[in-house]
Amino acid sequence: MKFGLFTCGYQRGSLEQAFADAASFGYDYIELWGGRPHAYGPDLVRGAADGIRRLSEKYCIPVRIYTPEHNAYPFNYMMGDQAQWEDSIQYLKTAIKASTLLGAEALLLSIGHSGGLPPEEKKTRLLKSLRVLSEEAWKMGQTLLLENLTPMESDGYTDLESYQLLFEEELPCLKAMCDVVVPFVQGEDPVEYCRVLGEKMGHLHLTDSNGSDESHIMPGDGIMDLGKLIKDFQNAGYKGNVTIELVTNYMEDPSGAAALAIGRVKELL
Repeated sequence: MKFGLFTCGYQRGSLEQAFADAASFGYDYIELWGGRPHAYGPDLVRGAADGIRRLSEKYCIPVRIYTPEHNAYPFNYMMGDQAQWEDSIQYLKTAIKASTLLGAEALLLSIGHSGGLPPEEKKTRLLKSLRVLSEEAWKMGQTLLLENLTPMESDGYTDLESYQLLFEEELPCLKAMCDVVVPFVQGEDPVEYCRVLGEKMGHLHLTDSNGSDESHIMPGDGIMDLGKLIKDFQNAGYKGNVTIELVTNYMEDPSGAAALAIGRVKELL
């Protein structure tokens, strides 16, 4: 397993600090949060990707995953009228191009809230979006990682049974992933993602949970048995990337949080 640092928690400070911390604390790669001021897709294709590649080379830390900010203002491909959908899709196409400019292996999408669309309409909109984006990624040589969310964040495909059906569709370069909080708060075993999805399983987000909402908590501060969980994933054959996903709860001291998180996870190993 290779462990990544997610840069979302650094958004009030320097992106270079995130790269420096990743190198200093023993992370293997960066999962780059795609929002301003650091890595907004349209900024990257206008030239800002060059500076991030220089940081990657300086600190010998690759950007393996690019995660554009979406599913909230002003972009959500699951909600709104045709013009809003087209705007969101164009933004994500730009993000795919940005991901290639960064030298990333994959771009991560999540399934946003539809605003309560009927089930068939929701499925139609989602698959329409994924077809367009997966075809764009295919042209660019990118992998698309599709993340489902908790029922507190999304109104569709939050459980493994419904989520895995999406991978029966013929969608080029689309891979599955598991954020361990998502199944855990629904009473599912996160390792079932690996067992059920098999070779489609492409990425993992690791963090702790309080068991009751979507909060992503410092490893060791929640109620999950992360030591057993990591071993279970290894025994299930997962050998891919694992991003320790501390999001916005630790923005006051992202460096301290990043150091503590990787230290605790490596202790579990």
